[in-house]
Amino acid sequence: MKILLLSHAFNSLSQRLHIELKRRGHQVSVEFDINDAVTQQAVELFQPDLIVAPFLKRAIPETIWRHHTCLIVHPGIKGDRGPSALDWAILRGEPEWGVTVLQANAEMDAGDIWATVNFPMRAVSKASLYRNEVTEAALQGVLLAVERMGQESFNPEPLDYSRPDVKGCLRPLMSQADRRIDWQQDSTETVLRKIRSADGFPGVRDEILGQEVMLYDAHPAAGLRGEPGSLLGRSGQAICRATLDGAVWIGHLRDKQGPHPFKLPAMRVLGDRVADLPELADGYSDIGYEERGRVGYLHFPFYNGAMSTEQCNRLREAYVQARGRDTRVIVLMGGPDFWSNGIHLNSIEAAESPADESWANINAINDLAREIITTETHLTVSALRGNAGAGGVFLARAADQVWARDGVVLNPHYKDMGNLYGSEYWTYLLPKRVGAERARRITQGRLPMGTDEACELGLLDDHFGQDSGHFLEQLRQRADALAEGGDFDQLLQRKVQARHADELEKPLEAYRQEELERMNLNFYGFDPSYHVARYNFVYKVPKSRTPVTIAEHRDLSRRSNPDWSKAS
Repeated sequence: MKILLLSHAFNSLSQRLHIELKRRGHQVSVEFDINDAVTQQAVELFQPDLIVAPFLKRAIPETIWRHHTCLIVHPGIKGDRGPSALDWAILRGEPEWGVTVLQANAEMDAGDIWATVNFPMRAVSKASLYRNEVTEAALQGVLLAVERMGQESFNPEPLDYSRPDVKGCLRPLMSQADRRIDWQQDSTETVLRKIRSADGFPGVRDEILGQEVMLYDAHPAAGLRGEPGSLLGRSGQAICRATLDGAVWIGHLRDKQGPHPFKLPAMRVLGDRVADLPELADGYSDIGYEERGRVGYLHFPFYNGAMSTEQCNRLREAYVQARGRDTRVIVLMGGPDFWSNGIHLNSIEAAESPADESWANINAINDLAREIITTETHLTVSALRGNAGAGGVFLARAADQVWARDGVVLNPHYKDMGNLYGSEYWTYLLPKRVGAERARRITQGRLPMGTDEACELGLLDDHFGQDSGHFLEQLRQRADALAEGGDFDQLLQRKVQARHADELEKPLEAYRQEELERMNLNFYGFDPSYHVARYNFVYKVPKSRTPVTIAEHRDLSRRSNPDWSKAS
């Protein structure tokens, strides 16, 4: 079947659908919904059997939905309508929510229902729900709808609010007034729900010490209390603010009127206003360590998977400390939503010299990678519960084993960020693991990759676990088996010998310097592509066109193939 994904952005959901539909043999192309004319042109070029819209901000033109089956992926239960579906579900504390796949018609979100999949809610941010539960439910719903496309006996269900299983309703766009925090009256749970309902967009408008900011990245501050609304202290870059019955940590802010009107760590945004805040012991930390038997687990749930220079340095120090423990295996856990996405583009954009900060950041992440690669006392595992991109993928490959949860999406390439060359010792790690030809395919492809393909290519060593809970359970069993196995000493010795042999053949430092020579041109050379691409990414500049890497219908080399017009 020829399926056109019509999307506002190629985000985690649309990437997952792209991967899974292609894996099932469908011919899939993507078009960004820029305007009616562009969308109409894409339909005429591709002639799809089905149009799936997983992430739209406006209605599909009538000229399209009247002549093509168009399925909307709506993040709400049956009957739910409106642009703030997940926001309202979080704010209202719904115990269960869902995704509905419905057919586009003249009325937004009111078309016939092709599939619906529900899931239990977690007390996490909207962005986390979207990347996990919503994405999994949407995938199930779309696959079910695609299957039903081929069933002549299937008829989609008209929206009927008199049915007992239709429990949703039409809700308006959630406003800042709906999310407004009353620090004198709101409980910790209420404050968390309000901020989580707006994370990562649009944030909750608030005022801190006379500065108007948008709030993101909120966490409970266990055991802390104070005058409601007052700032109690700091922990690293996060600030602690008192609620009616406790307190919350706020990790990130955005000052729309400031010199850098994008998300940054809270302390950085507030600056001198909070210079005297006390550092609170046992406060919120974006790095954590735990031990289970002879296995150490190093957690680093960095916000959106971005790793600043300072975070890379702290993580390297934490890794060195973990390596000094009396354990046998170190598992690098990342976070539940992202393992890592590499260098921190927002912090770089906000620096006095983005080029200098880019250089510092790539060297800091390289220092961390080198510590992992040269570890001779432990076996190491990168455990990917969440997605990984760019340098984060190759940082994970620095470990001896890379295991991922089923459904994780990898973007193992740098080129979309202004044709970056990349570092993290990838020129050593990747060809050594997968061979030169596969390394070229992986880094030049510019396409998201699922766990099946990543394992086939050797980028991953294994994938398992249908969700985060099952993954963690199996991960611990496998890590324990690795640590307690009778062949542990032999595996460690073989690893050390291989590393020494590789060093004699070509030192790690040589790979690093060769990579950094290319990166130096990206950061300081005459071609500004990286700086332009970073600016567009950080400031969320709308796309003016869809890249031909995903818009197959706009790739002239593909269209010249006589099989183009045939469904796969």
